[in-house]
Amino acid sequence: MATEEFGYEIKNRVANSKLKTFDLETLYPKEPTFQLDIKDWLLEELVLQENKFREHAKAHDWSKYKDANLCLHCSSEAIIPAWAYMLLTTYASEFTKLTIVGTLDTLNTLFFNEAISNLDVSSYKDAPVIVKGCSNKPVPQNAYVLLIQKLQPVVKSLMFGEACSSVPLYKK
Repeated sequence: MATEEFGYEIKNRVANSKLKTFDLETLYPKEPTFQLDIKDWLLEELVLQENKFREHAKAHDWSKYKDANLCLHCSSEAIIPAWAYMLLTTYASEFTKLTIVGTLDTLNTLFFNEAISNLDVSSYKDAPVIVKGCSNKPVPQNAYVLLIQKLQPVVKSLMFGEACSSVPLYKK
């Protein structure tokens, strides 16, 4: 790009380099995710009464989770028996893509673990790679660690951040 004002050509060295950027956000699940906190279904948010719990489960509108991911959890200190989550899953599974016991963090860790383990990294062979640091979606810390383990055997070098201000992590 020639500039008459300055009399020299401005080159984008990052765009012209062999540097490849990996953005973990691109692996984020596309379907909506919901969390169902069952604490309000318990007596004083602590005691599971089977009959009332079954009534709540039967009366709940499970259709709102159609084609979505659902995280079942209890935010109170109650001890929830395994059968309770299993019962809720029998209702939810008719509508959801995936139902888990845990929080959004648990679900994201599960998704990223699966996505990274199935990732084809052959296009990164002997390349300098920067793992993008900023994202608009919640990327668990564990995803970065799993990605590094997947990329390190094939890449020339690994960095973290942005091209303008990266942190070097590994060099072959």
